[in-house]
Amino acid sequence: MSDIKKFMYLNRRAPYGTIYAWESLEVVLIGAAFDQEVSLMFADDGVYQLVKGCDTSESDMKNFMPTYRTLGDYGVRYMYVDQASLEARGLTADDLIEVAWEDWETEEEVDNIVEVVDSAKVTELMAESDVVFSF
Repeated sequence: MSDIKKFMYLNRRAPYGTIYAWESLEVVLIGAAFDQEVSLMFADDGVYQLVKGCDTSESDMKNFMPTYRTLGDYGVRYMYVDQASLEARGLTADDLIEVAWEDWETEEEVDNIVEVVDSAKVTELMAESDVVFSF
């Protein structure tokens, strides 16, 4: 039996105004550091966490969005965005940041691991996970 678990982090809240998005990101980094299979799902207002050009200058919070771009360096290979949530907010895949991934051992590379998925795929991915953390 493998010690590797499939951890999915479900991000449903806007990136600023609460601590949820920041805490999710911290827990994702911890899971990845312990060599678990980490994936992220962004739904509802959580899709705003990946929108390009976030400006936090009017708030008391630091812009932590650039950290998402480094997740591939920590072994995070899967980031999913719920298509219906994007559409409900007038957004498209073009509005989202890109996150590259590279396997240093095999030299396999992916230019962008952020994937927009439909509701059926969201359900399937969550069901395949050993643990789902909701933020």
